[in-house]
Amino acid sequence: ISAEYFLLTIMCYDRYVAICKPLHYGTLLGSRACAHMAAAAWATGFLTALLHTANTFSLPLCQGNALGQFFCEIPHILKLSCSHSGYLREICFLVFSACLAFGCFIFIVFSYVQIFRAVLRIPSQQGRHKAFSTCLPHLAVVSLSLSTGIVEHLKPLSISSPSLDLIVSVLYSVVPPALNPLIYSLRNQELKDALKKLITGCFSEAINSPSSACYGPH
Repeated sequence: ISAEYFLLTIMCYDRYVAICKPLHYGTLLGSRACAHMAAAAWATGFLTALLHTANTFSLPLCQGNALGQFFCEIPHILKLSCSHSGYLREICFLVFSACLAFGCFIFIVFSYVQIFRAVLRIPSQQGRHKAFSTCLPHLAVVSLSLSTGIVEHLKPLSISSPSLDLIVSVLYSVVPPALNPLIYSLRNQELKDALKKLITGCFSEAINSPSSACYGPH
């Protein structure tokens, strides 16, 4: 999840450079720079995960070890723990992770302020529409990821329930990474044209021959 936040921040930087500094795009976001940023994102995510994992495995559990989740969520593990020092140590790690996430959030907000200011200065409506269509999918995923993550970790215990926790966990841990390929592929006009042609072909084939199935482009 930490790596996902950093990757979303890198995607935001990509859009900032593409819209606000298009002439410097090849220099600022070359293959070497992209590799370094991706490596930094995964390394930071691995370090954060290592800290949390090492600490949670060292926590003594006094209320069993069964969680009503499909993966070991830290807030739910802390509920089962009976170690005061381990609990405080994990809270410190959570605060550290929250500070990193907040830094990413501030960077994303600042970048999008600059992006929207640049887009509004574009004279043609078609150019503004193209720029907004590039940013909106990413912005939607960022909003979903951050809002559900905040709800999961900061909601009061009084409104907590296994089903709600499971839904929120899926929304911020599974959905955003699954949508990452979609965010970037929608920038590719050839892919959008091919997808539109495929859907049109499927509907046409279904209308002309209802018994046949559409398996893909011919």
